Amino acid sequence: MSEIRTTRGGEDEFPNEDRAKNDDPSSTEEANAQAEQERRHGNPLQKAVHAVDDTQARTPLLAFPLAVVKKFGDDDGGNLAALIAYYGFLSVFPLMLALTTILGFLFQNNPELRDSITKSALQQFPVLGPQLQQRSLHGNWFALIAGLAGAVWAGLGVVNAAQNAFNAVWDVPRVDRPNLVLRTLKGLLMLVVTAALLALSGFLSGVGQGSSGVSALQILSILGSVVVNFVLFAAAFRILTTADVSWKDVAPGAILAAIAWTILLLIGQWFVNSRIQGASEVYGTFAVVIGLLAWLYLASQITLFAAEVNVVLKKHLWPRSITNPPVREADERAFARQAKEQERIPPQDVEVDYSDDDQQRRAG
Repeated sequence: MSEIRTTRGGEDEFPNEDRAKNDDPSSTEEANAQAEQERRHGNPLQKAVHAVDDTQARTPLLAFPLAVVKKFGDDDGGNLAALIAYYGFLSVFPLMLALTTILGFLFQNNPELRDSITKSALQQFPVLGPQLQQRSLHGNWFALIAGLAGAVWAGLGVVNAAQNAFNAVWDVPRVDRPNLVLRTLKGLLMLVVTAALLALSGFLSGVGQGSSGVSALQILSILGSVVVNFVLFAAAFRILTTADVSWKDVAPGAILAAIAWTILLLIGQWFVNSRIQGASEVYGTFAVVIGLLAWLYLASQITLFAAEVNVVLKKHLWPRSITNPPVREADERAFARQAKEQERIPPQDVEVDYSDDDQQRRAG
């Protein structure tokens, strides 16, 4: 049985407290011995489960996806994705409103290019984009600046939710997570990067819209947009976490997210064109709200799964066990990192022990 110790001044706060109140194994060795006993002398169901588990552990094409799914579950990825979707629902309208307003000022002398970039950028949000295509902020300079500031501040909600999720994915101890000021600065930086890359992606997409049929220019513009999306996800995976990660560490997940985002975008556009367009006013309003929430939730889940891919690869958190016991080395590392994440103040030191002796394994 794993033991979590909170030390104060180098001494255990709960020394030698026996937490084994039942017949559960008290060490990794006992757990694996129990699993071996089940393999040899267990009932048919136990033997079948261990056979499947041993097969996936020996097969990287099965072991790695399973480890990503288990890490997603360990981190409560579904709840994190729901939180991102909730704040995204509240943030996407003011952020897109701010983006269209800024583009209107930057390209006021070139309305054709402005409309092309705006339309293509809003296509990244297929359910809501058509609702914002003809809207922007107006008024005198003071009212405009105040409106933009309010829109950006409201938009920080989704970025802060993403920061919290990515730090949880990387098991960053709570004591090491950024304070309000640093979190806000990182959020603003990410908003600037996102706006610039969305505008660039929209420009590239708009380049190929003028030609009919499938042309080389259209193919190049689509590939360029995919590359821009890859850069966007790579920047988000690196900027929005306190963990020490490099561009190489976040590249696999960014590639996966960019491809999945493109597929999800096509599905969203099909949904709008086939199900929402032409619907009655009441039905269309409900469809936009429900469709946007569902689309944001799926996008958030895809993004977090892609982030989990980076963590599992970098920390080599695979192969994992389908059920415990057995307890594999990757299971020990994953659970130790999860326990270490709960450190909340500098003097606190969480240590995890998987054995009966005093040898302790620290989260890596």
